[in-house]
Amino acid sequence: MGNKITTFTEDQLDAYQDCTFFTRKEILRIFRRFQALYPEHVPLDMKRGQTSSVKIPLHELEKMPELKENPFRQRLCQVFSEDGTGDMSFDDFLDMFSVLSEGAPRDIKTVYAFKMYDFDDDHFIDRNDLEKTLVCLTKEELSQEEKSFVVDKVLEETDLDDDGMLSYIEFEQVISRSPDFLNTFHIRI
Repeated sequence: MGNKITTFTEDQLDAYQDCTFFTRKEILRIFRRFQALYPEHVPLDMKRGQTSSVKIPLHELEKMPELKENPFRQRLCQVFSEDGTGDMSFDDFLDMFSVLSEGAPRDIKTVYAFKMYDFDDDHFIDRNDLEKTLVCLTKEELSQEEKSFVVDKVLEETDLDDDGMLSYIEFEQVISRSPDFLNTFHIRI
């Protein structure tokens, strides 16, 4: 284990602990994971501004064992990266792991799940968003007709006001009836 990581000041650790669902030990473990993904660019001792300015490119993040098999890996990184590109700073990375941790409450997970499916960021999940979701899930194995059929069925079951899209409130209703949501919307560290 040769290199001792001094990484953060006590104040930085206190701030991270206050705004995440992690202990200090878990925060340091997540930092080691972050640093190991791109060691030639991420310093072992992060200064204050570096936690938000030093970024790991999306193509490197997608190689993480926790993400590489996830059909939404690219979208997850985009949602949690501050600039929406998918390139992540440590602050972004820690936020993602915090929201996807077992300790995060359902309401926070629901907000981020909604953002993940709202591909065009218009605060609604419409037909196009649902089709993009299907493409992620099926790797483009469905015909346009099959995608339209599935989207129609999803909207028929979930679009309570019949406006052709899901609002956050409608999405929240769907999630509240999904007992597996908390078990599937997480990453173990």
